[in-house]
Amino acid sequence: MEGRPVIRVLLADDQEIVRTGMAMILSAEDDIQVVAQAQDGLQALELAESHRPDVVLMDIRMPRLDGLDALRHLTRPHAAHRPQVVMVTTFDDEDYLTRAVAAGAAGFILKDSGPRLLAEAVRAAAAGDSLVSPSITVRLLRRLRTGGSAPGTAAAPGAVPARPGAPQLSPREREVVVLLAEGLTNAEIATALSITVGTVKTHLTNVQAKLGARNRVEIAAWAWRNGVAGQGG
Repeated sequence: MEGRPVIRVLLADDQEIVRTGMAMILSAEDDIQVVAQAQDGLQALELAESHRPDVVLMDIRMPRLDGLDALRHLTRPHAAHRPQVVMVTTFDDEDYLTRAVAAGAAGFILKDSGPRLLAEAVRAAAAGDSLVSPSITVRLLRRLRTGGSAPGTAAAPGAVPARPGAPQLSPREREVVVLLAEGLTNAEIATALSITVGTVKTHLTNVQAKLGARNRVEIAAWAWRNGVAGQGG
């Protein structure tokens, strides 16, 4: 990993054994440094302010302040420091995850993910490159298409409407968004469409501006909500 900048990580989980396990895995990586560990949401906010991590791995259910409220605080528009926040969860947290999309989560990962995926989740979040776990995100985002929230609400969880008068996506932008919503990384999208990774990033930057989306998860959520993704199944 020589020459690669070190990614500073904060772990927030109320289970010490989970924090310890993740810390051991991540500390073995040359380009990742665990700078702090929090046992609840309030402590996570305090440590995020003092350590200014690049990535926070955040449990959803924690005492004092849960992960969703801590996430909202960390991703608020005028925050002095806004780390990328990856929610650490299990499959039975789907209702919480839809709310996490709306609150600005940059990705999701299972607590029992293996060492390789955990490290890649951190790298992906730091680079703004991946939804991390397609098995989670596609299942979660598909709920947005199939009625995971009540119709007629002012801002349904995970819904990312286009700005008024925003131009439509180009055919290529639409292709990129569909693959993104299926959980593909930038490199995988580039291979599928026979374009460069740089071109993929350019398309996603343009799409993000058009939709007013904060991150890739919100682009994917918009695609599922509006029927752009999942049309084949």
